[in-house]
Amino acid sequence: MSAFNDIRDYVAIPRVLSLKLSPDGSRLVSVVQSLNPDGKSFGTALWAVPVDGEPYRLTRSSKGESSAAFTRAGDVLFTSARPDPTAKDAGEEVPALWLLPREGGEARQVAARPGGIASFRTAGDVVVFASDVLGGEEATEEERRKARKDAGISAILHEGYPVRYWDHDLGPGRTRLFAGRLGDDRLEDVRDLTPDPGEALRDAVFDLTPDGATVVTTWRVPLPRGETRTELVAIDLATGERRVLFSDDAHDFTGPVAVSPDGTRVACSRDRLTALDVSARSELWVGDLATGEGSVYAPDVLFPADVEWAADSSAVYVAADHQGRRPVFRVAVGEGSGEAVRVTVDDASYLGLNASADGRFLYALRSGIGMAPGPARIDTAMAGAEAEIADLLSPAPRPELPGTLTEISATADDGVTIRGWLALPEGASAADPAPLVLFIHGGPLGSWNDWQWRWQSWIMAAHGYAVLMPDPCMSTGYGQAMIDRGWGDWGPRTMADLEAIVDVAVARDDIDAERTAAMGGSFGGYMANWVAGHTDRYKAIVTHASLWNLDQFAGTTDAAMYWQREFGPAGSERYDKLSPHLSLGEIRTPMLVIHGDKDYRVPIGEALRLWWDLQRSEVEAKFLYFPDENHWILKPGNAVAWYETVLAFLAQHVLGEEWKRPESVA
Repeated sequence: MSAFNDIRDYVAIPRVLSLKLSPDGSRLVSVVQSLNPDGKSFGTALWAVPVDGEPYRLTRSSKGESSAAFTRAGDVLFTSARPDPTAKDAGEEVPALWLLPREGGEARQVAARPGGIASFRTAGDVVVFASDVLGGEEATEEERRKARKDAGISAILHEGYPVRYWDHDLGPGRTRLFAGRLGDDRLEDVRDLTPDPGEALRDAVFDLTPDGATVVTTWRVPLPRGETRTELVAIDLATGERRVLFSDDAHDFTGPVAVSPDGTRVACSRDRLTALDVSARSELWVGDLATGEGSVYAPDVLFPADVEWAADSSAVYVAADHQGRRPVFRVAVGEGSGEAVRVTVDDASYLGLNASADGRFLYALRSGIGMAPGPARIDTAMAGAEAEIADLLSPAPRPELPGTLTEISATADDGVTIRGWLALPEGASAADPAPLVLFIHGGPLGSWNDWQWRWQSWIMAAHGYAVLMPDPCMSTGYGQAMIDRGWGDWGPRTMADLEAIVDVAVARDDIDAERTAAMGGSFGGYMANWVAGHTDRYKAIVTHASLWNLDQFAGTTDAAMYWQREFGPAGSERYDKLSPHLSLGEIRTPMLVIHGDKDYRVPIGEALRLWWDLQRSEVEAKFLYFPDENHWILKPGNAVAWYETVLAFLAQHVLGEEWKRPESVA
């Protein structure tokens, strides 16, 4: 039996999360997530992945490990909240920096901070890390944190925007960068590089020059009326002097950020600031570290998801969405260059790029709609159709799929081609056509091109459903015009695209056109609500973390400044045109509403209002509520409840079965 038949078996599948290559190119280290023995939570551990051998486990602790990277000597640095056995009083359980010697043995803690250690970078014996710091004297920070806790103070006084982010509150601490040198036992000469950054380093993405002399980092600049702009700055580790590298009133300079191996250039993403009539655009930007002069490279390769320099600094490898895949492109850097050459031509999606020092290979996590992530080696000497791609032995073998994957396309009413993936259950045929579930992706800037642990189409396929995963307008990987088509026209334009490709899907003889459902989360949830108010073709609709009343949502989301660039201030014309709640009176399709209370991107008020509106309108509906989850349903038990409830709801309304309340929510 497939692991997708029983949801509990599915959540127990180990997951490869990251990949880092050792300096000598002999092995990689990966963070692997798996189900803890209690079955109620996930844990993480580090695994070694030899480039020519069997993976083996490196760490084991109840707190788990993350953010693994190699030092130049081949030791492994990682973060973990595990207790320090050498400390008399371990204090608060916050992530610290640990080192696992190359030759093996016990890991030892090398650095700790009262506010924990988050991301870090290393070059030679230099380490730069980010940490949350309370204002005031550093020597008293631990005491002040303890005093707040002992006094029962959770209050945070804000003097700027925002106050929340995705699933957590911001403050009272601020992110700072620290630098130190690896000694025999500890990180020595640790110093604060950014004593008073304000909110500039919140969610900072940074990299170190190879000589360990400079850190290049994103830097948020506050603007009037709650707006911000992001620059890229260079900070001298010896003096703490900060200079602006890239800054532009019309763009943000964001991650990924990568310094070239020769220390002369920086690659990052340049993101266009949006407006009512200015759509989103993200490009590869490469600039000179000394002068700050830079330019856009490979302008047709948009929304770079990962960048990695070639070993000789002559080119940048870029992973970016393209036609329902995420291939790797090679972009030559220098005068007269900048065009992208596709390195991988398979159907896979790539992340976690690591170039070998000899320039021969590129290592990456390889995945796809029908393929769980695993380590792979790409022979960069043979780009394009002849490139050799070899899967390495993985610490988490890929599960066998309960069906087949095919690609379909349709022509929208404006002549644009809309493509998507169709997952078919085993046995679907003209004699036994499968019911169809339309999955609408989130974003709206996004694409169905990679493995999904949360919205898993193969679970639906294992239960007999065909799953359509289309890329309508505003999907990435189809050029700027595809995004422009839907900018400021979310509901009508997207629905027309969806209708076109659904028509093609249900015309197949292995699909049952009379038994269909639609599902979506986040922007996909917005579209599920829009679909509910504009068509009766579906037997059931599942809406997760969805936008319902746009005027209400605009000021309560954690990123109102971003939202209002496209839609304008609350009460503007686009709210009346595009808010799903205005079509409440047209909804007759049964709906399953799902939301987590800790969701700050789409606040719980959207679901509460939608649920009440459906109740007062006597629409047949159910509300699956998660008090302790956020935008994503992450806890194993809650994931089981999510899938079981969705499947039971679809079974009732699509398959015509009697409603049976799942045991997980009984």
